[in-house]
Amino acid sequence: MYYVYLIYSKKTEIIYKGLTETINRRLKEHNAGLVKSTKNDRPWTLVYYEAFSSKKDARREELFLKTGQGRKRISYLLKDTLKNN
Repeated sequence: MYYVYLIYSKKTEIIYKGLTETINRRLKEHNAGLVKSTKNDRPWTLVYYEAFSSKKDARREELFLKTGQGRKRISYLLKDTLKNN
């Protein structure tokens, strides 16, 4: 399986979008500071993920979530989650 995931930094109010095969390991890497682009925004909380059997489909979804329409969808999906953080 391939996972598109969203993690949230309460410290900086940033949502990071990513793709992985092992979601728990990847979250640990983000929180350990092993990911250059996210190490300054720790700690991270997993707020959303989707599972795909195709890596191509997962990559397409990840890229979509990084567009303007994708960011609107994230705001809609996580309206209460992000409000409460």
